[in-house]
Amino acid sequence: MSAKKNDATLPTPVGRALVKLGHDLSLARRRRMLTQESMAERIQTSVATLRRLEKGDPRIPIGIIAQAFFVLGELSKITGMLDTASDDIGLSLMNEQLPQRVRGKSRKPPSGAL
Repeated sequence: MSAKKNDATLPTPVGRALVKLGHDLSLARRRRMLTQESMAERIQTSVATLRRLEKGDPRIPIGIIAQAFFVLGELSKITGMLDTASDDIGLSLMNEQLPQRVRGKSRKPPSGAL
């Protein structure tokens, strides 16, 4: 499959988000005065892959992205991205499925009891 075919199937907001992420990673790298060669070596990838990452290529593995965040000292941003405790949509859906009332188990007398 070609890259154009993969890009065409991405929703526009997803493509824009990846491009912004790539731009932001590039900016963070340059602010730390890291060359592309140095950054690529630190995240254990090629310079070509780093360039694709910085352009927002959707085919970059999440592991490479996580390593880039780690090298930049921002790994906590990935670990907290989809915190289930603050997932308003998920929590709302769960709350909709809660029963209206919870009944205790009925107690049957033990066998042989009068």
